[in-house]
Amino acid sequence: MAVQDARRLNYADMDETELVRRTRAGERAAFRAVMQRYNQRLFRVARSICRDEVEAEDVLQDSYLRAFAGMGSFRGEASLLTWLTRIVVNEANGRLRKRRHLVGVEQIEAAQGHGADVIMFPYAGTSMTPEQDVARMQIRRLLESAIDDLPDGFRVVLVMRDIEDCSVAETAQSLGIPEETVKTRLFRARRLLRTALNDKIASTIHDAFPFLGQRCERITEAVLARLEAAE
Repeated sequence: MAVQDARRLNYADMDETELVRRTRAGERAAFRAVMQRYNQRLFRVARSICRDEVEAEDVLQDSYLRAFAGMGSFRGEASLLTWLTRIVVNEANGRLRKRRHLVGVEQIEAAQGHGADVIMFPYAGTSMTPEQDVARMQIRRLLESAIDDLPDGFRVVLVMRDIEDCSVAETAQSLGIPEETVKTRLFRARRLLRTALNDKIASTIHDAFPFLGQRCERITEAVLARLEAAE
């Protein structure tokens, strides 16, 4: 009977407190719901630090294992998502430190000017044609490449603020940095991103609106046909 009752439980609708309580009691299904609820944001955070999807997945798995084992230490002083984000950030940064020497973000910030342009991230909520889907995918890849090229500290702030829509306070709390630092890094990350995108787009702008192939042939033949008909 207990097993049947567990199967009927709707973990997806449970609040955070109940999921934590059940996870502490060893209910794997409750922890599954936690992972499914927060997977996207945590993956994006890990990906923004590692810049590698495979490694980001490894970071996420190791972080979840740490979280499950340490759920008893979660005191609810911050949200569960913030607590999990800290674990992911620490795990990803630990791997990064082992892999290479980091350039100090403070040095990068000092080298930057104080002006910045804001770049907005449009959302296409309407259905699109296959051609529009391809174009959107190409734009997404261009954007992801430009984000990957941002300095480490700037990249994760931009992902949390502009892609995941985290508040300044939540971002600061998750990363363990002052709120003013979040604002400054986001400001400069947007400027660097805008510059990078401008450079990438400029190199291909002369290829825009191609008039070749079937379209060129179709128009040419149509004009010639009209000229012939007018004689």
